[in-house]
Amino acid sequence: MASMASLPARTKSREPVALHAHAMDNLRFIRETMESAGSFTAIPGRGGILMGLSALSAAVVAAWQPDLARWLAVWLAEAAVAVLIGAVTATQKARAARTPLLSGPGRKFALGLAPPIFVAALLTFVLYQAGLYALIPGTWLMLYGTGILSGGAFSVRIVPVMGVCFLVLGAIALFCPLAWSHWLLAAGFGGLHVVFGALIAARYGG
Repeated sequence: MASMASLPARTKSREPVALHAHAMDNLRFIRETMESAGSFTAIPGRGGILMGLSALSAAVVAAWQPDLARWLAVWLAEAAVAVLIGAVTATQKARAARTPLLSGPGRKFALGLAPPIFVAALLTFVLYQAGLYALIPGTWLMLYGTGILSGGAFSVRIVPVMGVCFLVLGAIALFCPLAWSHWLLAAGFGGLHVVFGALIAARYGG
């Protein structure tokens, strides 16, 4: 009789543990689901790789240009190509996930990225007119990194890390001669895009 009387007490002691474990499982599932949803509207992995390869190609072409104006024209053309690649691959990834591209995390990512890109375009014109050519590459890298860091707050964790890498590289470029900055551009828009694009594709698809 004594053993039967103690049985309900043991059963009740197990209930809080079971509820706690169940709640933790639910929180883990929600977090993973939110991260997966954000990855569909962030920078696509394969798109990042393609953007990086196009930047590396642009770096080679730009290195052979006889003057700064043509050098700048090559990189501006590369920026347009990168935007096109990013838009197309992001659209494909959103369609594969059956998620609207500019809703939820996708819209927030775009709103975080767009202002720094606009500022970079404006400052490029100002710095070029002022003859401060050596500041242009660092400005590009830092503002792009700022946009990725800001937009990446609504995406998977690896995206803000990429933004920080661009920021650091841009800060270094600001204190380097223009000849060095050219290769820092290749390392950033080329190398970082390829590396992080491959990581995103491997972990989150697309």
